[in-house]
Amino acid sequence: MIKRRRNILPGFGISTGFTLTYMSLVVLIPLSAVFLKTASVDWSHFWETITAPRLMASYKLTLTTSFVSALFNAGFGLLVAWVLARYSFPGKRIVDALVDLPFALPTAVAGIALTAIYSQNGWFGRYLEPLGIKVAFTPLGIVVALMFVGLPFVVRNVQPVLEDLDVEIEEAAQSLGATRWQTFRLVIVPTVMPALVTGFALAFARGLGEYGSVVFISGNLPNTQITSLLINTKLEQYDYIGATSIAVVMLIVSFMLLLGINLLQARTRRFQEAA
Repeated sequence: MIKRRRNILPGFGISTGFTLTYMSLVVLIPLSAVFLKTASVDWSHFWETITAPRLMASYKLTLTTSFVSALFNAGFGLLVAWVLARYSFPGKRIVDALVDLPFALPTAVAGIALTAIYSQNGWFGRYLEPLGIKVAFTPLGIVVALMFVGLPFVVRNVQPVLEDLDVEIEEAAQSLGATRWQTFRLVIVPTVMPALVTGFALAFARGLGEYGSVVFISGNLPNTQITSLLINTKLEQYDYIGATSIAVVMLIVSFMLLLGINLLQARTRRFQEAA
């Protein structure tokens, strides 16, 4: 007689039911309400709302600053992950904990702190201003804020891959005559690239929806208005249809981006299993 193995968690039916119920209450129903609210208006009004010149400028600013900040985070995040994974030094645990600080720190606090540092009279701003570099209340300030909140996504995706990468592989490449640059380019980069792309995409997606850290350092000027800020402005004006219309556009963009991330991760897993 074959003894049936008992699972710690409840059976498939019960656990799946709880999962679907929880996901519906927390995610699906609220998002569906946004789409249903937007569907109450005709297509022409919806199109006019989401293609307004002010909103188009915010799309461009949001996408550009999110992409640039994610690109910087991909480079510097790889460097930080490399240092944490390969070297031992005093205070390493503190540095490792600081990487996760943007996850725990309220974004509004981060925005206020960055504004105080990079404003005209701030610690760094007072030295950058004479050089013609203005950070606070400019698109550059938005990039800095998004770099702050997006760095952990890159580091925490790349660091485990570097820790699992056998150093002997690099030593074997060098023993075969490869230079350090060739070893990095031909051995390390292909290994960490899927994780690096995933971290880049997650940082980019976080930048698209970021509000708290950006609203202070942007200053709500005509040339620094991000899409999330315009959604909040619509809500303050009791224009709920306009706010949900913009939210639908951002939801679709974010969903497509996250879908691409999941497809990339699935492809990476299949490649690793085949190898």
